Amino acid sequence: MLVGRTPEKVSAVADRAAEAGGARPDTLVADFSSLDQVRRLAADLLARYERIDVLVNNAGVMTPDRRTTVDGNELMMQVNHLAPFLLTNLLADRLAASSARVVTTSSRAAKFGRLDPADLSRERQRWNGWQQYGDSKQANALFTVSLAERGLAATCLHPGVLKTSFADGTLFMKMVWRVPGVGEPVEAGAARIVHLVTHADGVDHPGRYFVKNAPARVPARMSDPALAAALWDASAAATGLSG
Repeated sequence: MLVGRTPEKVSAVADRAAEAGGARPDTLVADFSSLDQVRRLAADLLARYERIDVLVNNAGVMTPDRRTTVDGNELMMQVNHLAPFLLTNLLADRLAASSARVVTTSSRAAKFGRLDPADLSRERQRWNGWQQYGDSKQANALFTVSLAERGLAATCLHPGVLKTSFADGTLFMKMVWRVPGVGEPVEAGAARIVHLVTHADGVDHPGRYFVKNAPARVPARMSDPALAAALWDASAAATGLSG
């Protein structure tokens, strides 16, 4: 099952998957800047599938300027963290019954995050797009810690600095494309996600953050159970879950 933000994009990826593997995957469309669309997506998935063996939370966005979603949340925090938090929780019983793996795409930017669960939308802090992005990626790592504490085979990873249209137009991404040796092909990042989906590492190291297919040491703020618990409560409140 492929989920994408627009019908055109998800259909194009499904076509490429069919060319590579012989079978065209199912598709659904959901824009994670709307939590109602995430709720609809969860309902559709539960109606279609009696088992969910793997959930890959890979949606992500980076914007230098501050943007707010229809739900009143800062865009990066919602798309990168709150939406997958909501989706995973809505699917939690099915995931647990299926002994599923949950793989979440974080980033090395998480190491520089200074996440404040009481200010997820950075309303009381000076705005900085890359800092907010790092906070949202730190949230991915802390969410993974909490999922593992709840018994799921949850891992997260830095996929690498990849040559994609992500954060298009920023100085950093211009360097990725133009400076030799800075960026990697998108296939490298995909392979690292597949590793956690298919390899024993995805089960044997719950709660861990991976770099180049190996668990990596992280700053305390990416693995602190107390901070993870505070984030969980704040995220539940922001998404309308009970906790």
